[in-house]
Amino acid sequence: MTLTPDAPAPPTAVVLEATGLTKHFPVRRSLRDIFKRTHEAVHAVDDVHLTLRRGQVVALVGESGSGKSTVARLLAQLYPRTDGDIQLHGESSRVKGGRQFRAYAKKVQMIFQDPFASLNPVHTIRYHLTRALKIHGNAGGNAQELEQALTELLNRVSLTPPERYLDKFPHELSGGQRQRVAIARALGANPEALLADEPVSMLDVSIRLGVLNLLRDLKERLNLAILYITHDIASARYFADETLVMYAGRMVEGGDSETVTQNPAHPYTRLLIDSAPDPDRIANMTADTADRGDGEPPSLIHPPTGCRFHPRCPVAMPRCSTDLPVRLEINDKPGHWAACWLYDTEPEAAK
Repeated sequence: MTLTPDAPAPPTAVVLEATGLTKHFPVRRSLRDIFKRTHEAVHAVDDVHLTLRRGQVVALVGESGSGKSTVARLLAQLYPRTDGDIQLHGESSRVKGGRQFRAYAKKVQMIFQDPFASLNPVHTIRYHLTRALKIHGNAGGNAQELEQALTELLNRVSLTPPERYLDKFPHELSGGQRQRVAIARALGANPEALLADEPVSMLDVSIRLGVLNLLRDLKERLNLAILYITHDIASARYFADETLVMYAGRMVEGGDSETVTQNPAHPYTRLLIDSAPDPDRIANMTADTADRGDGEPPSLIHPPTGCRFHPRCPVAMPRCSTDLPVRLEINDKPGHWAACWLYDTEPEAAK
């Protein structure tokens, strides 16, 4: 097996694109609600737009419950979408199972957050990788070619020598080694896009950088498009080319990672950056600054009208509670935008 793209393509060709991606989970109704005409739902994801290109990493950042993992599962087509479109190489794609899903999964693979749960504890590493290779037709024609493919997969994720790991069970490996096996299993399909759902959040701090460097090496060598989901905006600056910030199911800011992390425009992005521990800032914190942005995320069954961040926003204006903000250019760097009325320069009378 050769871990290279099936056909030559421009370095930044669009692999996967989501337009207006929306997912609402219906809420189970009680006996009292049966006669109601309206059906309540959790607005997990609303109107998400993102583009994954070859050789680039897009980071999706936000606090727990903001809808990041739901976006990844929608892109992997593990969840049916409520609205919007997913395009693979420019063609709309909606698959439910069978051969269509297998063909889609061959191009788009997902790396799950928990390496302890994503591998079957009763099977060896050889079984996990062999199954991935056989399902996607990359196992070769005989036992020798299969063994060579297994060796190449483990070498690719820096588990060497391969024979040391092939016949071990997941519980015999460390968390970092298990996550590398999960990455190798995803590579067994020879994909074009990887959806990495917080791939380092369950690992020790000392080995997180090694896994991120591995993903960066794979991106460069195999020309992969990667969606990197994280709640750590600092790692997004280190690892990603583009950063998108998500809050309560909606995108609130986007742009190149350096600009978004160093010159955040949206108040929520500033809150994320300020949430990183800083002894100097805590020591100098006053009563006026201690409460900025504090509070709980809103209910996604009955989300706030207008901007969903306005109940927590320290600079909220009256229109923030009534009008849904649109994407507005910040005009500091090309492509930097924020869904915030603070940057609306058009006079109200002109509207």
